[in-house]
Amino acid sequence: MANLSDMIENFIKRMFEDMPEGILEIQRNEMANYFQCAPSQINYVLTTRFTLERGYYVESRRGGGGYIRIKKLKINEDEFLKDIIEYIGDSISGSDSKAILERLWEEDVITEREMKILNAAINKYNLPLCPQDRDMVRARIMKAVITALLDFEARKGGA
Repeated sequence: MANLSDMIENFIKRMFEDMPEGILEIQRNEMANYFQCAPSQINYVLTTRFTLERGYYVESRRGGGGYIRIKKLKINEDEFLKDIIEYIGDSISGSDSKAILERLWEEDVITEREMKILNAAINKYNLPLCPQDRDMVRARIMKAVITALLDFEARKGGA
């Protein structure tokens, strides 16, 4: 059975299916009442599951009927991939890497098979033991893969 955070995340993602413009406004308290949980649980889901690396921008307004606006960012593939390379920097955690790969899969930039292969390649058990080295090697792998995607798209576009 899915936990409450998963249920809230899936509920919000389903709401996006009815929002072709990719912008969703929700009331934190109404959603908390719907799920019979504290508003902080809604905040937790938004801050951990609807992040920039997962392709979302969250804006919150508090007070007098405050709302939360979630924008699903559209992918201009080249710009998105270049932004990801910049975001990765010199090191990246396993959870951030996994979120990026899931977003690439959700947007059909990579296949589910490719996502699984890449997740296996960057798994902590396949990388150096020292966490700092592991995050650095993971960043190099991720940047190499994304650079290859950019190169592939450039060649495909030029053909």
